[in-house]
Amino acid sequence: MKRFMVSVAGLTVALLALPLVGLLQRMPWSSLGNPLTNHGTLEALKVSLTVSLLATIMVFLLGTPLAWAIARVSVPGRRFIRALIMLPMVLPPVVGGTALLFALGRQGLVGQWLNQWFGITLPFTLAGAVVAAIFVALPFYVIAVEGALQSAGQHLEDLEDMAGTLGASPWNVLRRITYPQVLPAMGAGLALAWARALGEFGATITFAGNLPGRTQTLPLATFLALENNPEEALVLSLILLVVSLGVLIGLRDRWMPSS
Repeated sequence: MKRFMVSVAGLTVALLALPLVGLLQRMPWSSLGNPLTNHGTLEALKVSLTVSLLATIMVFLLGTPLAWAIARVSVPGRRFIRALIMLPMVLPPVVGGTALLFALGRQGLVGQWLNQWFGITLPFTLAGAVVAAIFVALPFYVIAVEGALQSAGQHLEDLEDMAGTLGASPWNVLRRITYPQVLPAMGAGLALAWARALGEFGATITFAGNLPGRTQTLPLATFLALENNPEEALVLSLILLVVSLGVLIGLRDRWMPSS
């Protein structure tokens, strides 16, 4: 039985590794620097870093109170709210982008009022790309922080209550008691959210378009290069692969014991 399970596990690992091996085998190692210095590649990299970093900042600002509320406040429909938060993780990205377009587009449910009252247009802009990245990345951070708060449980709440009883202000309780307990999970959640925002494709191309120098991110540039310049597509894929593996390897100990 053990031999059978190990054999199947080995085949599964090989199945997962095969596409990566194929990618590395076709990589133009001798001319690797040429696509990296290409103006279009540098522009796509700049847009990707801008979008992913702005999205990560917003994920932190919006997701931290949300994770705290989901973990600590008992409200009707909390299961539905949690499912709604997790929905972008399983929703096809193109469907997410379509939903954003009908909600925040010029004629969308909210977008029409943003356009009429404030002159704000999100589709096919850098801000729209950031919104799409926030939409798909937010669940990764919220789930990580909520899980840390749930794990700390009553012990953390008792410490917070004790500090408040001794005269600590709510801000000091948050800064000195709560944050240190969940800081590792916050860091892991932000890293995962950033990596997800950096690799976003479907929602971005649907809601923000593929405008070079404005909304064309590395995944979009990779898709475009597959038709015209396969070598450039391979190099761009390598960049995203290295980033993704780096994040996962760096965060491995956050969700499983080291071995």
